[in-house]
Amino acid sequence: MLRTALRNVLAHKARLLMTVLAVMLGVAFVSGTLVFTDTLGNAFRKQSAKGFEKIAVQVESPTRGEGDTETGLPAGALARIQGLPQVAEATGRVSGFAGVADQKGKLIGNGWSNTGSNFAPGKNGKDPSYDFTEGDGPANAGEIALDKDTAKKGKYQVGDTVRVATSGPVAEYTLSGVFTTELGSVSAGGSMVLFDTAVAQKQYLKPGLYSTFTVTAKGSATDDQVLAAVKPLLPKDADAETGTKLADDEADMIKRELSGLSTMLLAFAGIALFVGIFLIANTFTMLVAQRTRELALMRAVGASRRQVKRSVILEAGLVGVLASTVGFGLGLGLAVGLRSLIGSIGAKIPNGPLIISPTAVISALAVGVVVTVLAAWLPARRAAKIPPVAAMSSVHAVASAKSLLIRNIIGSVITAGGLALIGAGAGSGDGGTGRIMIAVGAFFALIGVIVLIPQLSHPLIAMVRPLLVRFFGVSGKLAAQNAVRNPRRTGATASALAIGLTLVTGLTVIGVTVGQAIDRMTTDNIRADYLVSMSSGTPLDVSAVDALRKAKGVEGLSRKQIGTAEVKGSEQMITGVDPADFDKVFSIKTLSGSLNTLNQGQLVVEEKTAEKQKYKAGDQLPLVFERDGKKTTKTLTVGAVIAENELFSSYVVDHKVLDPFEEKPYLPEVWVKMAGGETKANEQALVDSLGNNPAMSVMDKQDIRNFFGGMINTMLNIMYGLLAMALIIAVLGVVNTLAMSVFERQQEIGMLRAIGLDRRRVKRMIRLEAVVISVFGAVIGVGLGSFLGWAIGETFRSSIPNYELVIPYGRIGIFLLLAGVVGVLASLWPARSAAKLNMLTAIKTE
Repeated sequence: MLRTALRNVLAHKARLLMTVLAVMLGVAFVSGTLVFTDTLGNAFRKQSAKGFEKIAVQVESPTRGEGDTETGLPAGALARIQGLPQVAEATGRVSGFAGVADQKGKLIGNGWSNTGSNFAPGKNGKDPSYDFTEGDGPANAGEIALDKDTAKKGKYQVGDTVRVATSGPVAEYTLSGVFTTELGSVSAGGSMVLFDTAVAQKQYLKPGLYSTFTVTAKGSATDDQVLAAVKPLLPKDADAETGTKLADDEADMIKRELSGLSTMLLAFAGIALFVGIFLIANTFTMLVAQRTRELALMRAVGASRRQVKRSVILEAGLVGVLASTVGFGLGLGLAVGLRSLIGSIGAKIPNGPLIISPTAVISALAVGVVVTVLAAWLPARRAAKIPPVAAMSSVHAVASAKSLLIRNIIGSVITAGGLALIGAGAGSGDGGTGRIMIAVGAFFALIGVIVLIPQLSHPLIAMVRPLLVRFFGVSGKLAAQNAVRNPRRTGATASALAIGLTLVTGLTVIGVTVGQAIDRMTTDNIRADYLVSMSSGTPLDVSAVDALRKAKGVEGLSRKQIGTAEVKGSEQMITGVDPADFDKVFSIKTLSGSLNTLNQGQLVVEEKTAEKQKYKAGDQLPLVFERDGKKTTKTLTVGAVIAENELFSSYVVDHKVLDPFEEKPYLPEVWVKMAGGETKANEQALVDSLGNNPAMSVMDKQDIRNFFGGMINTMLNIMYGLLAMALIIAVLGVVNTLAMSVFERQQEIGMLRAIGLDRRRVKRMIRLEAVVISVFGAVIGVGLGSFLGWAIGETFRSSIPNYELVIPYGRIGIFLLLAGVVGVLASLWPARSAAKLNMLTAIKTE
């Protein structure tokens, strides 16, 4: 039986090619993901360990108040630590945002990871954290140093003037040196600026204060000994840890962050393999059907059912081993490609070898073999049931009415249960629990539909049969008949496409619906022409508001300031605005009271909070503010209740109410209305008023839409790309089915040619059959995907204002059209093979 299995694998190389490709792609995704994340994790762990290898202890500044504001570590504590006998050297660091402008005034780097710090030379005049390739560190307030990549991007050389923006106005500095660094933010595509220590302290904290101390051990002193000596010298609440502990913590953090990426990629690999199961099962079902006489003869000459079953499963195992081996090699290439791709978009991955762990090898090979064997189990079981008497006939065994009835009953029950669970999840009112119910229901609904698809093929394909006959004549009639000749085969082929398009359609419905809700928010609730913010995501300085007010053409302006207060025993976010121009900049529906009360220092409450807490205009509401550890109660009158929106928190006040309780206002954005609307001149006026600051972003209405909805579109594109593999495998399934079908119907095709069906119409028949099967699977997928999109959307409804289900008919039409194109492309080779058959040879074929 082993020899038989080997002979069959070698005898059906072409027929098994599609199965090999399906398994190979899935295994490549699994192995590539495991190798890539192992390589990435190893590189970052080594970088992290290198960053902490010379650090015995690191001390972090105490924090307090809104946003964990640093209180700073005093220079006196640093001097005392430097005098300890266990300490070789102690360095003080301050850090924050610093954006570097290129020669055209544009920001270098991605904003959020653009960092500034201080140059802190040791006793030898060198800073141990940075290796200078040109020049040296800044020696006075007018100098800076840049990391090598930033200097290269900006085309700066030592001695050049560089414009640098922090949270305050833009300043010009002379470039004193260029250095290399292993800092993670720079590796992620950001920039690094080193200031003189006094300048950095003034920029980020206060003179004489530091954010962190890094301490190196002297002689044989251990990290724990240094930590024990340092702790008594620190301010209250300062956090100190050994370098070893920090390196371990960072390694754990990297592992956790990469596990999310790994899980997502492996989930899509699982989808691809799940789709591949149908292709594999279909292939072995057809191979078994074609070898009915051979298997029956084996039974007749003494082979037992168990031996026949083992023969088919062994054949599948051999195919799985081959496909998994090739797929693993392809996965290594995929891991290298992903690493290069990340580098090409500006992020740097630390150097390191490709990590091929035993887990990755075993997992990838095991997954490929197990999936292939499991998919072939049912065909193997059917092969074992073939009676020896079948050797006397060329008629293939067909499913009994009883078996189809049982299948349909089981499929109907599973589908109904899955759909009911999806509906229950959509109406649960609990987003987290509801989405879990929907996910479980979707799984069972998909399984049930897959079981039912053979039964569904008859009525659905019958609906298009008149159109095929009308427009394509006899070729269309034959294509429709062939598509339902073997419902199980058609169902298995269509199932692969249905799964892929269920996921794609569901994601599209959710993405388009949420995107349009966000777009309505920007058009319905915003009158402003521009949004001004920091590219880094850090807050603006209050001076930016004054500068913008002086810009030519400004008609209205309102900041969006964030503060906190205790309301009825719980801490709540409070939004501060400029009430004088509020109506010019925003268009918020007032449900009761008047927005003019903001000018009088009154409070505006969002409708959901008002309903929950039973607030109404005129109510007195005590708010407890805190500053420097002192709490102050301020009673405000509810002046208005406004409609739910995504722009503001539940409570809105005049920013002057918040100012006395904040050392430095937290100001993430400013909204501006201009005379004449959006024009290049108006945008330039705002840019000029801010001193042409590269770190400040001035967004027009389209930029605002992209800002709020861009993440959704980006995620959709990533999902589409990952699901493409599942669709590619589905296409292979269509090719495989048609190729097998043509092989089985050689005699029939020869007879059709003999009675007058020319080659052109034979090709058309095969193409139409492929299109019908593909579109049939697509219709099932689009229908189920739209239902899933609706259900998942219902779990978001309460958290997204203006939410209304949107069925993107245009995109769905494109999906169906692409399914038809897939059918045409998949039929090219089988159709050509069918048309080239010699009719006399084909007629004689058994």
